[in-house]
Amino acid sequence: MNDKVYPSAKPATANGGAAATDGAAAANGASNPSFPANKAQLYNASRPAYRPQPPPRRRHRRGCCCCCCLWTSLLILLILLVTAVAGVVFYVMYRPHRPSFSVETLQLSRFNLTDRSLNSAFNLTLTARNPNKKITYFYDQINVKILSGDLAVGDGSFPAFTHGRKNVTTLKTVVSSSTTPFPADTDISPLKSSLKKQSLPLKIQLDTKVRMKVGKIKTKNLKIRVTCDGIKVSTPTGKTATVATTSHVKCKIDPRIKIIKWTI
Repeated sequence: MNDKVYPSAKPATANGGAAATDGAAAANGASNPSFPANKAQLYNASRPAYRPQPPPRRRHRRGCCCCCCLWTSLLILLILLVTAVAGVVFYVMYRPHRPSFSVETLQLSRFNLTDRSLNSAFNLTLTARNPNKKITYFYDQINVKILSGDLAVGDGSFPAFTHGRKNVTTLKTVVSSSTTPFPADTDISPLKSSLKKQSLPLKIQLDTKVRMKVGKIKTKNLKIRVTCDGIKVSTPTGKTATVATTSHVKCKIDPRIKIIKWTI
């Protein structure tokens, strides 16, 4: 009777599968370390070392400011140069000169002063001269004020007029002060002192607006103030008017330019 022999090993296919399984496990063990792992496995020793990067460079604002200042300065110089050239051309073509004013006569016909008020009357004659051959002036109404020290002793006005080229215009008006009481804080002691000396120091002040025509071009209105100082007149006695000496009196013209709240 023949005995049957049974193999104790597993089939080849099974061995191959087991071998493949063991190989995959080995491969997985290479890529995924088993735990617990060391520091090299945890932090990936093959990764390149960290190198700190330098901070980003900031733009130099100083260079931009210098460039801006340079161009601004060049622009200002260019504007000044063009203005200077235009001024020279204008002067050569038109030879402009300021108009002038002078006091021809000033008569004091009435001057009654009390502790509370003043009643006065002046006859004023002015001469306005335009020496320009190619420039015409247009004056608005001229407000006239006569002062003795800081106290106004008369008010009046001249009508508006056109001052033609190479023209001399005579202006006449009556400047007076009514019996309106002085303000309570008005100091009239200097005026009383002058009356006692029979010599009244006066100053004439004119305020108006003027515009200029050069060829076909007209400028805008400009405020001006004309001041005629150094006048002295004796107080009248009775009904006879006294005449002030005005031959040495000079009148000064100043533009009144207003910047914000200040007047130059």
